[in-house]
Amino acid sequence: MPESLVVAAAAGVVAGALAVGLVVLLRRLVVSSKELGTEAERATYQTLHLASRAAAHLRGGVGVEDAKRAGRHLKALLGCDTLAIVDPGGVVALEGDDGLRETAAELAAAAHDSGRPQVQRRVPRSGRARHGARETDAVAAPILVGRRPVGAIVAFAAPVRAELVRATAEVADWVAAQVELGELDASRTALAEAEVRALRAQISPHFIYNSLNAIASFINTDPAQARELVLEFADFTRYSFRRHGEFTTVADELGSIDSYLRLERARFGERLRVTLQIAPEVLGAVVPFLSIQPLVENAVRHGLEAKEGGGRITITAEDSGAYAEISVEDDGVGFDPELIREVLAGGQGGAHVGLRNVDARLRQVYGDEHGLVVETAVGAGTLVRMRVPKAAPPPVPLSERDGRLEA
Repeated sequence: MPESLVVAAAAGVVAGALAVGLVVLLRRLVVSSKELGTEAERATYQTLHLASRAAAHLRGGVGVEDAKRAGRHLKALLGCDTLAIVDPGGVVALEGDDGLRETAAELAAAAHDSGRPQVQRRVPRSGRARHGARETDAVAAPILVGRRPVGAIVAFAAPVRAELVRATAEVADWVAAQVELGELDASRTALAEAEVRALRAQISPHFIYNSLNAIASFINTDPAQARELVLEFADFTRYSFRRHGEFTTVADELGSIDSYLRLERARFGERLRVTLQIAPEVLGAVVPFLSIQPLVENAVRHGLEAKEGGGRITITAEDSGAYAEISVEDDGVGFDPELIREVLAGGQGGAHVGLRNVDARLRQVYGDEHGLVVETAVGAGTLVRMRVPKAAPPPVPLSERDGRLEA
């Protein structure tokens, strides 16, 4: 075969291979484009992604150091040249041309005063301006929580069009919503901490007085017993006032209950009898801190103390698949069911506050379907049941809920 034909054939093979490769490449690009979605879908995803990244830095308010990190995401979201986040004190977190910082503060103040977006044309730029442009436009939108200004968003672009004005106002409203959610979380935390202080203040003086009296009564007659009771009292108070966590295990809660009952038996003697029926499978189950002990204290104080001859308390913890079922039952004086219903609804002042607090905490953590179930009648004793998931509870945005609950 002539050499020219060989070369031509080889060229034809290469060209054919390139054509096939190009077709395969184009097909892959088309398939890849379809997998990424339409242009509108990709734009939606990008917007949501940027908003999600910015939200993580805004819950503490626009005046905190962390809020500066949101500027980069908000700048990309608006597609502007420079973006500033200005807090009520005029402090500017700026992403872009640093020479626009003073202008951003002035525009933010004007937006605060008017409560509406403000547009300024032909703003002087610094020497590092893009494309050598010496001027730009700006729009400032106030961040309003309710009617209270908490900052402003200032976007710089050349030029500022109506679309950017509307977008900046929408972003400012969205930032306000994030700040408001952060304030709500902070309010809930403050409320919970106030509740902790109140609950610790409610530790029963009656119980402390009786425990110390019981200990004193053994100092001369049985010093060894007095020492044991002092240690039990120390263990009980140490657990009740601990400050490291809003949840505990069933095992730890039962340990505190054991100390409490030892102290009460020193006072009641044979009048207080206790039965425990605990499934080993539930000992590691996680429950809200001080959620079982107040039920036992309620049974002692309100069920058995008023009953002549005392009585028995039965504490049961059973494995029920994904749940732990815990009950505290006494054969004491019992109560009017309507009274207990009113207590759980928030009435009756300080009576049975332990029941009410435990019920409220269970509902808050696990949902209304996990509130306390109370069965009682006058003269027929009381049975209180709680049912909690054995898995770790959902996170609760509270910095501390480990207070003492008085039953």
